Amino acid sequence: MDWAAASCTVKLWGVTRLQRSYIPFHNRSLLWQFAKRDVLGRYRGSLLGLTWSFLTPLLMLGVYSFVFVGVFRQSWPGSATGGGVEFALQVFAGLLVFNLFAEVASKSPNLIVDQSNLVKKIIFPIELLTWVTVLSGLFHLLISCATLLLVLMIAREGLPVTAFALPAVLLAFLPVLLGLGWFLSAIGVFVRDVGQVMSMVVSLTMFMSPVFYSVKSLNADLQFWMGLNPLTLIIEQVRAVLLLGQWPDWAALGIYAAVASLFAAAAGTFFQLTRKGFADVL
Repeated sequence: MDWAAASCTVKLWGVTRLQRSYIPFHNRSLLWQFAKRDVLGRYRGSLLGLTWSFLTPLLMLGVYSFVFVGVFRQSWPGSATGGGVEFALQVFAGLLVFNLFAEVASKSPNLIVDQSNLVKKIIFPIELLTWVTVLSGLFHLLISCATLLLVLMIAREGLPVTAFALPAVLLAFLPVLLGLGWFLSAIGVFVRDVGQVMSMVVSLTMFMSPVFYSVKSLNADLQFWMGLNPLTLIIEQVRAVLLLGQWPDWAALGIYAAVASLFAAAAGTFFQLTRKGFADVL
């Protein structure tokens, strides 16, 4: 038996399996390097560098507090205390989820196009690029979460124990982000207008999601349609665990995660089927 040929066959088979794997356990070192480069590259050349990732959420929260406390004097439905400060915190919590979605949705259409040199490298698992985008977004989300938790500790003199359930809520959202990334990045190779379309979709999604308002403030019919928005449940559950001291709706999250996983599997399959034509188009 030709052991050299057999070894080569096993290695090639392993590479093929690796390319088809969408859970990058074997590529964690490569994934870490690309994610780190993506995060640091955003601030390269700026005077403050990575410090901007900490300053931005603080400035955002300060602006929201000023607008809703000093200007509009808004109060969040069902909140007996806190006034505009409570409103600002609720909005900030909603934006945590929306900003993560917006980053993935905005970057994904040009993800493969901007990394066309990697498409020609057969052994490079290009599906990993979506993971890089998602992890980069999660990094900035964690910084914003830390800011929100710090403000909550100061304003409320403590944190609810339910805050420990936040990773479970975000974990249910992860397949949506990955599926969206794989689908848009594949489509974006063949239809370059997807990037412009998604810019409009992201802007509309901000107002069609319960970011600046509560679902409870809508009538029953609108609540039903709002429930079809994939951001709605995650935003409401983030607010529940961080601001309301409530445990997540585990049944709803379980169903959400199951449907999201099916979507991610379908999008991953679509990416795998279309990737054969990427090099021809690029």
